[in-house]
Amino acid sequence: MTQRHGARSRLAVDIGGTFTDLVLELPSRTLSAKLLTTHGSPEEAVIEGTQTILREAGIGASSLDLVIHGTTLATNALIERKGARTALITTDGFRDSLEIAYEHRFEQYDLYMERPEPLVSRDLRLEVPERLAADGSVLLALDENVLERLAAAIKQHEIEALAISFLHSYINPAHEERAREVMSGVLPHLAISISSEVCREIREYERTSTVVANAYVLPMMDRYLARMQDGLRRIGAACPLLLMMSSGGICTVETARRFPVRLVESGPAGGAILARHVAARGGYDRAISFDMGGTTAKITLIDDYTPQQSRHFEVARAYRFAKGSGFPVRIPVIDMVEIGAGGGSIARVDSLRRIVVGPDSAGADPGPACYARGGNQPTVTDADVLLGRIDLTRFAGGKIALDLTRALQAVTETIAAPLTMPVLEAARGIAEIVDETMASAARVHAVENGKETSGRTLIAFGGAAPLHAVRLAQKLGIRRVVVPPDAGVGSALGFLGAPIAYEVVRTLLVRLDALEQSTIDALFADMRAEAEAVVRLGVPRGALIETRTGFMRYRGQGHEVAVLLPDGALDPAALRAAFDATYARVYGRVIPRLEIEAVTWTLALAEPHDLPERLKTPADARAAAPTGQCRIVEPISGEAVDALLFARGALPMGARVSGPAVIVEDGTSTIVPSGYVVHIGAAHDVVIEEIEA
Repeated sequence: MTQRHGARSRLAVDIGGTFTDLVLELPSRTLSAKLLTTHGSPEEAVIEGTQTILREAGIGASSLDLVIHGTTLATNALIERKGARTALITTDGFRDSLEIAYEHRFEQYDLYMERPEPLVSRDLRLEVPERLAADGSVLLALDENVLERLAAAIKQHEIEALAISFLHSYINPAHEERAREVMSGVLPHLAISISSEVCREIREYERTSTVVANAYVLPMMDRYLARMQDGLRRIGAACPLLLMMSSGGICTVETARRFPVRLVESGPAGGAILARHVAARGGYDRAISFDMGGTTAKITLIDDYTPQQSRHFEVARAYRFAKGSGFPVRIPVIDMVEIGAGGGSIARVDSLRRIVVGPDSAGADPGPACYARGGNQPTVTDADVLLGRIDLTRFAGGKIALDLTRALQAVTETIAAPLTMPVLEAARGIAEIVDETMASAARVHAVENGKETSGRTLIAFGGAAPLHAVRLAQKLGIRRVVVPPDAGVGSALGFLGAPIAYEVVRTLLVRLDALEQSTIDALFADMRAEAEAVVRLGVPRGALIETRTGFMRYRGQGHEVAVLLPDGALDPAALRAAFDATYARVYGRVIPRLEIEAVTWTLALAEPHDLPERLKTPADARAAAPTGQCRIVEPISGEAVDALLFARGALPMGARVSGPAVIVEDGTSTIVPSGYVVHIGAAHDVVIEEIEA
């Protein structure tokens, strides 16, 4: 894999809920393709798309130097409960911790509130006598005789995957490692995950939930990745295959097969990486990444050209905005809010005669009504077609011919007729509801993180985002929208800018005044060795960038703040200064004379990667020549107006366009309402700005 930096041809592949996107990067040009996802065998669309895009480029698969892949398959398997039949072995007396969770009601005023069912049913949560103390010492030895009896029960229940999570194994993994050895000896074909490898940190429920999620998707992802590798080899691609992780880094197939839970947000993470690069080259130090595809919309806050990071993520929330209503996974992840609001989101009229959109989606099969593939329910895409926002002949690069009549019929029968309103007003209602849903989610996400949306730059990509970006920006108090080139395949483009990276986490609870230098040095040396073993699979030689973080708190607090640790020796004085600076930035003050303790430590290792330099805006502002005219419904006033039509590829840098206008490209269309002006930036970004009154 040493050829990555000097690679001449790289292919990025993003499998979404509706579309599979491909981007081929060559020395002199970049090509893209968009196909409907083949849900039964997702690799089929990838192989078909790869062959199509290679033919268009005029090269063979053997010319590929690298394939980078991101997918929502692991996420969808967790949400749809389509993973492996999984069992859990845990410490005697603790099998119900997975169901007890946080011991609270996440929606306390809802009398009919229901918790999501655990991925492992109670009869398959098995117990074994063993016990470690909080310092890792053995209180009760592992009973291997019981383990062997459990192996017989697992075989009888035809279990495909096994998760092992023992109390305090984050500090001493010996019992979990021995249990895996015993079980794999009896059941050699069983997929086994242990919590001390998947999530080696404190907090029993989150650690157990994470290892169960990893085991649940492991057999499916292992088979899928094997099929993907075989399919690429069959068409002559012998290059390495790397996987995008939810953290924004990429890893090898070997790592992805062991820890597929780290891929749960891999596709959206690529979009955040793209937005980061767009923000850097445009000088937008406060931005929002807005990725709207066929199934969901994803929103990420970006400050100082860095997407917000987290170590906690919830999958399959029963209530979209209620923390605790899903099951947690503790993995490095780009912190984003994901909403069931995409082009395929289905619209309906509820019992209160309100238009409701999503979170369910028509997906790729049958798809929106306008796809003419059997779908008859109105979707956001059907509404956008009626509002004149989509070029019927260029949708998905012309590969999908849209049927205006079917869209009209679906919106009329399901929305307009029941509400006795004009069909265009019904279509505008669908668009307005989905825009407000996304705006509400963005506001909540910003407030929860102590930030605001106004005054930022909205960076929009994904097939549906440029259609809705300006209206969303208005709702969030944003005056500038940026749509990068090839926005319709934005997440796949982001894969090409992601570094090979890996993060290791360890729990070591210690007061700063009791910290021993040798202990912390040994801890980070061990973490460095583990991370380097993974990263060196993709970067055999050269310097690596190391980032260390401590999760600290005042003694007595229940939650920590992430403190970026200084380089060099980590003496108590340096750690306290770093904590004080972080705490003051987050909460506006520090609390004097309170003891500080560190709970968890992380070490991230990555190949060197620089952000692009800020580019100068072209000085020659000139009016662009339209290619035609179309009729659109203004998103604000609701009036039908004539808009000029522009082909994005024909717009030179420095070109100026005034709204109302539609800028069309193969993967998407950008809507420019009245009162807005566009200029084409130095990187061919479409920059839309509100005209000041």
